Amino acid sequence: MAVLSLDHYLHIRTAKNPEYILGGQKLIFIADYTGVPQVWELVRGEAWPAQLSFSQDRITIVKKVNDSSNLIIGMDKEGNENQQLFLLKEDSTLIDLTNSPEHTHIYGGSSPDGKWIAWSSNRRHPAYLDIYLQNLESMEINLVYRENGTFAVVEWFHDGKSLLIERTNTAMDNDLGMLDLSTGVLNWVTEHTGEARFKNAQFNKDGDHIYLLSNKNREFFGLALINLQTKHFDWLELGEWDFESLEINKDKNKLAFTINEGGISKGVILDLNTSSLYSWKTPMGVISNLKFSPDNQKLAYVFNGPAYPPDIWELDLKIIHAERLTYVSRSPALKERFIEPELITYYSFDNLQIPAFYFQPKNPAKKLPVVIYIHGGPESQSRAVHSPILQYFLNIGYAVCTPNVRGSTGYGKTYTHLDDVRKRMDAVQDLVYLAEWLNVNRNIDLEKISIMGGSYGGFMVLAATTHFPKYWSAAIDIVGISSIKSFIKTTSPWRKKLRESEYGTIERDGEFFDRIDPLNHTDRITSPLLVLHGANDARVPIEEAEQIVNKLKGRNHPVDFIRFEDEGHHFKKLKNKKNAYSAMVQFLKQYIGN
Repeated sequence: MAVLSLDHYLHIRTAKNPEYILGGQKLIFIADYTGVPQVWELVRGEAWPAQLSFSQDRITIVKKVNDSSNLIIGMDKEGNENQQLFLLKEDSTLIDLTNSPEHTHIYGGSSPDGKWIAWSSNRRHPAYLDIYLQNLESMEINLVYRENGTFAVVEWFHDGKSLLIERTNTAMDNDLGMLDLSTGVLNWVTEHTGEARFKNAQFNKDGDHIYLLSNKNREFFGLALINLQTKHFDWLELGEWDFESLEINKDKNKLAFTINEGGISKGVILDLNTSSLYSWKTPMGVISNLKFSPDNQKLAYVFNGPAYPPDIWELDLKIIHAERLTYVSRSPALKERFIEPELITYYSFDNLQIPAFYFQPKNPAKKLPVVIYIHGGPESQSRAVHSPILQYFLNIGYAVCTPNVRGSTGYGKTYTHLDDVRKRMDAVQDLVYLAEWLNVNRNIDLEKISIMGGSYGGFMVLAATTHFPKYWSAAIDIVGISSIKSFIKTTSPWRKKLRESEYGTIERDGEFFDRIDPLNHTDRITSPLLVLHGANDARVPIEEAEQIVNKLKGRNHPVDFIRFEDEGHHFKKLKNKKNAYSAMVQFLKQYIGN
């Protein structure tokens, strides 16, 4: 089978965020057909969607206003994550709602009568997110709840007089409460001891209970029910994996959720009238963005698998059969070339079992060069999803491995905390033991192991190459942290507290940061390094890249640096993806061959 060019992989499109409108006759979604994510609509029965938004910057969210055809869309400027909200009317008129580009705005839904929307913003203080309401006719903005913390709107109550809101305490702990809009009184309903998260909350038919997913007093997320008056908490369904993406239908008699089984999704429907559970068949991949149709007959969702780039699928709830609804990602030349992984586990230095996905190219050579890709977060997980650049590496003969080192989510609360603060380097050692395991158990060339990762994964790349340099022949750092100490000082103010719970504080842990920060140990790096970063990154500022690049250049170490002026923490524009991916490919070909 002939090797295809990188362009074939670059032009794979993606679809996400489905929204039914007009009783389900139209489906709205975000797709990057044009090279930049925009809003599209698909009319039922028609083969090809039509474009609704035409902006130079990416569309970040799309939500319908109650049952109308008006849409709320989110947009930021060149990836800076200061999301602004707009009203996209049925006649294609675009109205700027928030108009405060120096602040972020997190959408919280529309009122039942469609006259108001809710959002949270750091307008009052850069470090805190307060709750606001905005009238869609007069554009009037009212601050309805302020407190020094991180708040967001989860859902409007059915009478429009209250909001279910969330306070984020840490990345792994939050609370939900009911905010009375007439009095401003906030009544917390999830008060708890210990660490717990409460997510994807949905009101029941009478509005006196909420269904939600939680890991209260458990390792994994299960399905629960909370009485809003008594605050009594009941489990409805439990398992040995995390439940994800809970959604309720309009009649309030069906719940849909997914089960994350080691990074692979299983979709589940719960009939609340009969308490029966049923699932449906999908290929290997991840299900997200669940959305019931207004007539309760269909369930739309995004399916993203190694062999199935993200598209919108639809489950017929009568016959429990799913079909692909959009073909945004369709690429006939590549269909038979996509490779699915095997799930492997290996033991680290302390006998902890570490899971990973291992991809092997078709018709492998005698000894394979390998790309180890580390996810960000760190409270995240490598999933069985599609990656154009990783699939291209497979196409040109590299093996690929995506580990879930300690600290990853998906394997229980305890596992997620195994890399916290002073345990940071334990996770880096997990990468060393992976390299050694691959050398013994898979057909890997020990002299051709490359390592790459983005965000926190970029920190892991830099930490591995400074503290365990002998293992890596090439390294790629994408929007990575080169110094936890400087990152804590410069990340967006409202993110700082949330990050300190994971990494530690400068006051308490500064000396530890000095010991482990890659920036302080660049003299140990032996592998060539490629660094890619967006100039508008609000999470990991561009200085994190510049400071380590300057140090390496100062000692004439081989380092390449690409700065993207119109991107932030993620590369969303096709021209930038092309530059980034091309640079990665050329870099690896130069240093480890293929």
